[in-house]
Amino acid sequence: MAVFNLKIVTPHGVHFQGEASSITVRGVTGDLSVLPGHINMVTALGTGKASVTADGEKRTAACSSGVLSVLKNEVTVLASTFEWKEEIDLERAKENLARYKEELKKATDKKDIEMAKIRVQRELVREAVKTEK
Repeated sequence: MAVFNLKIVTPHGVHFQGEASSITVRGVTGDLSVLPGHINMVTALGTGKASVTADGEKRTAACSSGVLSVLKNEVTVLASTFEWKEEIDLERAKENLARYKEELKKATDKKDIEMAKIRVQRELVREAVKTEK
C-alpha cells in the first residue's frame, strides 16, 4: 500500500509522526483529503473532525485551526489543537461548552463574541468526535 510521511504538531507537542495512507481534515472551505502522491500545497485549516489511516487502522480526532502542507509526499499538520478520540474527556467538553455558550450570550464586544464562537465550535467538535459510533 502506498504511504506518505505525516507529522501532526500542536503547541503541546507531536501527536503523530510516521507513515500514513490518508488524512482527512476540515479546511476553511470544507473537508479535504490527502492520499499518497498528492500535489504540493498549503492550506488553512478550520475546526472539525480529522481522520488518519495508518497501518490499516483509521483513527479520528478533533482538530482546530492551523495549516496543512504537502511537499514531496511529506504532509505536515500544524494545528492549534488536535485530540485523538480516545483522549477527549467528554464531561470536560460538555462543561466547557456550557461555559462558552454562557460567555457568548454575555459578550458584547466583537472580539469577545468571535472568540466565544470559536470556543463553542471547538467544544461541539470535541463532543461530536467523542460520541461518534
